[in-house]
Amino acid sequence: MPQVLEAGWWGLVAGSALLIGALVGYALRVPRLLIASVMAFGAGVLLSAVSFELVGEAYGLAGPAPAVIGTAGGAVAYTAGNVVLARRGARHRKRSGHHRLQPSEAEQAGSGRALALGALLDGVPESAVIGVGLLEGGAVGLVTVTAVFLSNLPEGLSSAAGMREAGRGKGYVFGVWGTITAASTVSAVLGYTVVGGLSTAVVAAVMAVAAGAILAMIADTMIPEAFDRAHLAIGLILVCGFLVSFTLSHI
Repeated sequence: MPQVLEAGWWGLVAGSALLIGALVGYALRVPRLLIASVMAFGAGVLLSAVSFELVGEAYGLAGPAPAVIGTAGGAVAYTAGNVVLARRGARHRKRSGHHRLQPSEAEQAGSGRALALGALLDGVPESAVIGVGLLEGGAVGLVTVTAVFLSNLPEGLSSAAGMREAGRGKGYVFGVWGTITAASTVSAVLGYTVVGGLSTAVVAAVMAVAAGAILAMIADTMIPEAFDRAHLAIGLILVCGFLVSFTLSHI
């Protein structure tokens, strides 16, 4: 399979977890404790992948400067975008509706669009690194794809449950997550094609920027949702996810 198609395929696989999670979260009354536990586990998996597959790899490719500057830049860029969207109603886009309700369109006009853009902001960096991982004849890292898939599943589940509680219909919910799944595919392809012709230092910086954005997203959206219901066990569950990802990366 041509690698550009392989990049798109793995981006689709990872992004499809959002749609699967949304389907389960919207159709079923999933216990909030289970949602929070899965969110904590996914955060742990993603933290390990970011550490060893992204920041560590960026450091190995080009040294500390691109790794550090890129990671900081990614966190700043994500935070800036998140602040703008939060003011427009997307602050609690991953909340299931227990402690923090997503606003309905009647409560805050434009919040639906902000939620969709927030989901895009969360998903694009994760998928882009899948395409970057295929550069120079490399193979997509099992840990990276697994981490993105396992983190996307609770994201879609929790967000769809919150959208349902806010009164948003099936067409809106599945339209959003179907679009983000498609965007994940495109993002993986662009990660491969656009970054492919750049220097090693730039590739390392791109990986680090994605890592910084993902780290900021974990702290801002995933861990708070997990803490709401699984606060007594969140540390243990998160560490379990971290160790699963760590083990996969060293097999």
